Amino acid sequence: MHADIVVLPGDGIGPEVTTQAVRVLEAVARSFGHQFTFSEKLMGGCSIDAFGAALTDETLRACKDADAVLLGAVGGPKWDNPAASVRPEQGLLGLRKGLGLYANLRPVKAHPALVSSSPLKADRVQGVDMIVVRELTGGLYFGKPKGRETVNGELRAVDTLEYTETEIRRVVDLAFRLAAGRRKKVTSVDKANVLESSRLWRQTAAGIGASHPGTTLEHMLVDTASMRLITSAPSFDVIVTENMFGDILTDEASVLAGSMGMLPSASIGDGGPGLYEPIHGSAPDIAGKGTANPIGAILSAALLLRYSLRLEEEAGLVESAVHSAINEGFRTADLGGKMSTAQMADQIMRRLLRD
Repeated sequence: MHADIVVLPGDGIGPEVTTQAVRVLEAVARSFGHQFTFSEKLMGGCSIDAFGAALTDETLRACKDADAVLLGAVGGPKWDNPAASVRPEQGLLGLRKGLGLYANLRPVKAHPALVSSSPLKADRVQGVDMIVVRELTGGLYFGKPKGRETVNGELRAVDTLEYTETEIRRVVDLAFRLAAGRRKKVTSVDKANVLESSRLWRQTAAGIGASHPGTTLEHMLVDTASMRLITSAPSFDVIVTENMFGDILTDEASVLAGSMGMLPSASIGDGGPGLYEPIHGSAPDIAGKGTANPIGAILSAALLLRYSLRLEEEAGLVESAVHSAINEGFRTADLGGKMSTAQMADQIMRRLLRD
């Protein structure tokens, strides 16, 4: 098959890890007779420096015309001014909105060989295998009104949390479809004891759950969920939640895998190109040192193969190659090892080609 893939290396360690993910995709294409065409564009802080905008119209058009988009990371101290009118994160939010990417999928799996890398006790981590489905285009991050004003001589800030039934229904329905191929359990996370938007979320989720009698639905308050991720994470299968809760909970869940550098994500919508990125940030403290963990980006490339290109066999081979490299003891610094970014990718590539 032929596929056009836009690569947005972004800032910090983004270019370092996306380079390795592209190498893996190129190896897959050679092995299976596919033709992947890569085009690189700027987004985030580097785009602000070059064009004065975190996401240009030209880059957004290129992403819309592509089959999939691979992203590294955005942001860094250079652009980290809360008062700035243009910020790197605006590019990411704009891209999600522009591509209609309403669901972010974040698989969290504890590799048996990395149980000791987690700060949690082994019995809290063993057997963790979940996927978090985060609503991506609603909630506090996009609600209106939003802004600041001076009232009675002091600054007042407003953010609006709003959801419609349609926004909730489509992401919860996706969670049930994913659960049907897993352990058939969905945990819907909300704050229904306080928030009206969460009461609508719970009501809508319950209605969808009733149409999936073969899958168990449990409702859980977000504060309880944050505790359960530490005390009994293996009990989760598919978690579905709103935008901000999902943003926070998935960073918490990253400790289960031993490092944020391990975790991939896929942002998808209805039929258009998906966006694939590791969940870690730009890590400016190690940028340029060649020590970043490329696994999150490489596993994001596997999700790209699975969800956008429908190449399940190829996706599984990439994941197996990562598993083998970890199982045989290869580690980057975040996991207590000494491998460089490129060396870790080399080990994965060797197992990919061997398989």
